Amino acid sequence: ISLKPPYCLSWGTNFRIIANISSDLRQYGVPFYGAGWVPYNHVRSKLTSQEKIEEDNKEDKDPTQSKDDEISTSLNYVVLAGGGGEGRSGIPNAVVVSHVDFASNSLSHQPVVMLRTGSDLPYRMTVHPRGDGIICALQQSCRLFEWEELEGNEVHKLSVKVSEKVLTQLKDVGQQLALTFNSEGSELAVGGEDGSLRVFKWPSMEIILNEAQAHSSIKDLDFSCDGKFLISLGSGLCRIWDVTSSKVVASLAKGNDEIFAFCRFSQINDRNPVLYIAVVTDHGGSILTWNTSTWKRMRSKRVVREAISAFNVSADGKFLAVGTVGGDLFIINSYNMRVQMTVKKAHLGLVTALTFSHDSRALISASLDSSARVTLVKDTKKSGGISWLIVFMVLVAIAVYFMKEKGIIP
Repeated sequence: ISLKPPYCLSWGTNFRIIANISSDLRQYGVPFYGAGWVPYNHVRSKLTSQEKIEEDNKEDKDPTQSKDDEISTSLNYVVLAGGGGEGRSGIPNAVVVSHVDFASNSLSHQPVVMLRTGSDLPYRMTVHPRGDGIICALQQSCRLFEWEELEGNEVHKLSVKVSEKVLTQLKDVGQQLALTFNSEGSELAVGGEDGSLRVFKWPSMEIILNEAQAHSSIKDLDFSCDGKFLISLGSGLCRIWDVTSSKVVASLAKGNDEIFAFCRFSQINDRNPVLYIAVVTDHGGSILTWNTSTWKRMRSKRVVREAISAFNVSADGKFLAVGTVGGDLFIINSYNMRVQMTVKKAHLGLVTALTFSHDSRALISASLDSSARVTLVKDTKKSGGISWLIVFMVLVAIAVYFMKEKGIIP
C-alpha cells in the first residue's frame, strides 16, 4: 500500500489527515486582511424583494437552507478585502467576490467582481449575517458595501457596490481594528486602534454602548451566541460586557507568558456555552477555554508550535480553526482539543483571516501573499471507519514486508 501526496498519514497519539492541495488555492493580486462567506440565500431574498418579482415567485421562499442544499447549489460565494495601502506600489485596494465550487473544492480562477477602493485600504471587514452587506474599516472611517446582481449570461451573478448609506457615526473615527455583528445582525460592535468601543443597533445606528477607553487598543470582538454578552480583547486583558446594561461583568487576565490574540464564544446554543481565547506564548500558540457562567479559566491547550495569526470557530461549535505566521492551517476538534486536520503551507505568507461556512463544512482562509483558499472539513466521526481501515491495511503491509525479509513467508 502506498499513500501518495497530497495526503499522508500522521503517526502518533492522534490520527489525523495532513493535506497540501494546490487546486483549492487562488492568487488574486490583493494582499488580504479579511474574508467571509456570503449569506447568499438571504442576499437573494432581499434582492428579489427589491426587484419586486411576482408574488408567485416569492412564495415558499425560505432564506434558511439545509446543509445538503447549500453544498449542492452552485451559488456559493466568499468575499475578501485588502490591498497595498496608500502608497504607489501598484497593488490595488479592493473588495473581491469569488465563487466557490464545492464539487471541485475550488475557488473561481478569476474574481466574480473586484471593486477597487482607490487609496482606501479595507483593513478589517464584517459581513452582515442576514444579507445587508459588508462593512469595511478603512484608515479613518468605516464604509458600507451592498450586494447587487449583474445582468449577463450567468444567472444571478453576484456583485458588490458602495452603498449610498453613509455611516456618519463611524466617519473620521480613526482606524478600527475589530468589527462584528451579533448572530441576528441586529447589533454592530466596533473596536478602535485607540481603544474605543462602540456598539450600535442595526440598521438604525443608534448607539447603545460608547466607551472611549475600553482598552489601550482593541484587537478583537465577539458577541455571545444569544447576544447577551460582548467580549473585547486587548493584549493583556479581556473584558466581558453586558450589552443591555453596557456594564463590564468580568475581566479576564492573561498568564505571565501569554499574549491575547483572538476571542470567540462557542456558537452552540446549549446550557454550557464556552469562550475560547487564542494566545501566543514563548512555546507557540495555545487555546484557553473559559466558563461563561463563572468566567473562570477551565483549561489551556497548546495546539501549534508557531504563533497564531488567525482564529475562528465553526457555527456548529464542533471545530476550531487556527492559522499560523508560517502559513499553516489547523482544524481542531473542540471536544478533545486535538488537531484533526492539518494543511501544511496552505499559504506562503502568514494567514490573516479564517471563516467557516454557515454549515461548518468548509473553511475560507486568506493571506498577505494575495491568496485565498477553501478547505473542506473532514469529520473523523463520519470517516473514522475508513481511516482506521487505512491504518489497518498499512500495518498489515508493513508486517508482510518484514515477514518476507525474515524469510517467514515466501
